[in-house]
Amino acid sequence: MTQLRLDTYTMPAAHFGPVNPLPPLTDFVNVGSAVAAHDDPAPADYPDRGQEYNPLPYRLQDDYDRTRRPRQFTTAVLENDFLRATFLLDLGGRLWSLVHKPSGRELLHVNPVFQPANLALRDAWFSGGVEWNVGIISHSPLTCSPLFAARVLADDGKTPFLRLYEFERIRCLPFQLDFHLPDASPVLLVRARLISPHDHALPMYWWSNIAVDERPGVRVLSPADHALSHENGGQLVEQDLPLRDGLDISYPTNHQGAASLFFQVPPHRRPYIAALDADGRGLFQASTRFLPGRKLWAWGMSQGSRHWQEYLAEPGRGYIEIQAGIATTQLQYVTMPAGQQWTWLEAYGLLQADPKTVHGPWSAATQAVEQSIEEITPLKWMDAELQRTAAAADRPPQEILHRGSGWGALERRRRAKAGEKPLTPPGIVFADDSLTDLQQPWLELLDHGRLPPRDPADDPGAYMVQPPWRKLLEDSLHAGQSNHWLAWLHLGLMRWRAQNPNGAKAAWEESLRRQPTAWSLRNLAVLARLDANPARSADLYLQAVQHQPGCRQLAVECCAALLGAGRCQDVLKLVASLPESIRSFWRIPMLAAKASLELGDMDAVQRFLASDVEVINVREAEVSLTDLWFAFHEKRLAAAQSGVVDDALRQRIRRECPPPRRLDFRMKT
Repeated sequence: MTQLRLDTYTMPAAHFGPVNPLPPLTDFVNVGSAVAAHDDPAPADYPDRGQEYNPLPYRLQDDYDRTRRPRQFTTAVLENDFLRATFLLDLGGRLWSLVHKPSGRELLHVNPVFQPANLALRDAWFSGGVEWNVGIISHSPLTCSPLFAARVLADDGKTPFLRLYEFERIRCLPFQLDFHLPDASPVLLVRARLISPHDHALPMYWWSNIAVDERPGVRVLSPADHALSHENGGQLVEQDLPLRDGLDISYPTNHQGAASLFFQVPPHRRPYIAALDADGRGLFQASTRFLPGRKLWAWGMSQGSRHWQEYLAEPGRGYIEIQAGIATTQLQYVTMPAGQQWTWLEAYGLLQADPKTVHGPWSAATQAVEQSIEEITPLKWMDAELQRTAAAADRPPQEILHRGSGWGALERRRRAKAGEKPLTPPGIVFADDSLTDLQQPWLELLDHGRLPPRDPADDPGAYMVQPPWRKLLEDSLHAGQSNHWLAWLHLGLMRWRAQNPNGAKAAWEESLRRQPTAWSLRNLAVLARLDANPARSADLYLQAVQHQPGCRQLAVECCAALLGAGRCQDVLKLVASLPESIRSFWRIPMLAAKASLELGDMDAVQRFLASDVEVINVREAEVSLTDLWFAFHEKRLAAAQSGVVDDALRQRIRRECPPPRRLDFRMKT
């Protein structure tokens, strides 16, 4: 009998603090391009075909550490006689565990710890399980945020299934995942739905990222003869499968550096991906044809790659990812026409195939795996099941098990007041009881035409950047209802998101005239840096820090700005003035070490490099620590010899002075 219940899951977890109050104006660069999947013209609101430069209106989730203590997480558990699926409801609805009950085999990579790291759209990301990535290229903005969870009954009126849903704030659309596990099913079924409420087209993105254990002998198979290879962060290169330079790259442990392999699944083959061990056993994922993309991700076997594996989990707990998406690569969007709903069905389960065939010639192996999947869950059956569950997808929940954010409820109320069509079908419920203090100022603007002021010592609150909210705020200002520093600050951010930097600057300057705050000063400092005026940027940052000396993120940005302006002594002076709790954050002493290197204080640099500083949120592909290591040794050796740092010296340093593992986050070989 199928059961659905709420439960808890305890694991060692890092501290996870509040969001960053500073809006991410330039922290993220997205370089996607839309796929011409429909005849719609380029979306009017997205003239760059989906390219995004920051994750607004979201704020960054960058306040975490690496001190792990036992913590309980709320979970939903869906199980029958064959499978037990566990979902982390507070963390993006991550499918955390999928156990094949008859054998006791865990099919996913279950990270033994919750350890955020800086890999996602909003910074914080964690490895393990199955992640649902929606909206724009990158890990989902909701990957470390709660989702709504609901109990819904199937057509028989008694079998429960789990519904997860939320409102994604960049594309401003709801999405829905219905997890079905019928009594006798050997596979977990995931019915996905994206719902566009807009009268314009959207550049759309979806990838289901599935973590499985990295083991010697595991082979990843998908029904393609060619792949686009993305090695070491380089260009996509077409690759025959499975050999490259005599090495079989379908085995993840054969990759030296970080690697992405996008399988080019032909239209006549059913889309699937599987990771099978030496015995021919492992997880498979298959879908209806709407989800054609398949990908292998491997960290690789280099020192930096192995360090990343340990950094995200624990030694000896490596993983790979097998992924499925709506485009052929993760550098593309698919154009979603106005007002459309997109649905597809995914299946997850255990596959057992003949190991000699699985690890034999590529073509025979992929065909055998496809046939085995077809026997477990035929494609025609999946197509029929997708249609059969359509009515259930619109069925209102029997019970709300867990609440997500209040942004869907706020958008529902805005659309109702504006006379626009409803945001969601009846199966998705964004009730008023999900509204919190985050939405309250914007609800005040919506209902009463006035954005409430705040104490400038407090953070500015949650941001909104949608054009309808910009109009509401502009109307309020014109009516004299919100003529204070906070309203002008928010208006500047809205103009910035609308690619109107001059309007943003004018609004932030007006906010500053009404009330000097760290928030406007910081935003103007960012503009000065982008306008190639590092001296002005540094001055504005110093003023901002005077208003908010306890804001760690602001202190980091200020140190970087002073360094960029060549004011190395001022970096050290600022660092010395900061509270210890901020001064000890790893980026502050790292920037101080860079300033010391410029000033020729080699002892200070060496002390930093030899220290046990805890590196917390180094960004994926960031090499700031190894760059500092090499620059220090180049300058040291040059001083002892020729006095000149040239290419020959750089190459020698890289041969003779390899960085220690604890500082090595390089993803390239």
